[in-house]
Amino acid sequence: MSQLSSQDALKAQVAQAALAYVPAHTWIGVGTGSTVNFFIDALAQSAIPILGAVSSSIASTQRMQSLGIKVVDLTQVESLAVYIDGADEIDAQGCMIKGGGAALTREKIVAAQAQQFVCIVDLSKRVDVLGAFPLPVEVIPMAVPQIIREFAHMGGQAVLRMREGQVLVTDNGQHILDVHGLKLADPLAQEALISQWPGVVTVGIFAFQKADICLLATPEGVQTLRY
Repeated sequence: MSQLSSQDALKAQVAQAALAYVPAHTWIGVGTGSTVNFFIDALAQSAIPILGAVSSSIASTQRMQSLGIKVVDLTQVESLAVYIDGADEIDAQGCMIKGGGAALTREKIVAAQAQQFVCIVDLSKRVDVLGAFPLPVEVIPMAVPQIIREFAHMGGQAVLRMREGQVLVTDNGQHILDVHGLKLADPLAQEALISQWPGVVTVGIFAFQKADICLLATPEGVQTLRY
């Protein structure tokens, strides 16, 4: 078996550390992405007797079910003890950009019902100001041209996300705009502004549902940041 790359080794390390935040006999929320895949694998191998999980994407649901983890719909539970997910960027206040995996809407919904948000990332995702990573925005297709114009007025360049030569369609049947060139120095205000534009389903700024804890994988070990 091949050894993990250095970045994958960091992801595996932080995923293992996240198990300490999973209470027994509770419902938990599980996000989406490459780091979360390591967490799902670690959870399946652990002996933690959770009641089950709520997933933020079809891909994560399928991975958990294939490993014997019970997955239920969010409508079947009143609250989640913890939500564990990665991020594309996270700042010093715990605000994040998420949506690189196109699951931002479900991620935000699940995060809002969790008592605690634990973000698991490697050191490359830690930033002073959000925005170097293009901001994902899930939009209703008919609104795409107008929302592109709105971002242009803000100084951003919004482009439709493509996959294999086709416009990407999310699990919710919508499209994703990736916005380049923005500096998100006031994430709360910018999330509130963009969220109210007609046609925006979800903006990938997680300031209202920011992280409570960030487990940050570094070559020297996992750092715990609390907000």
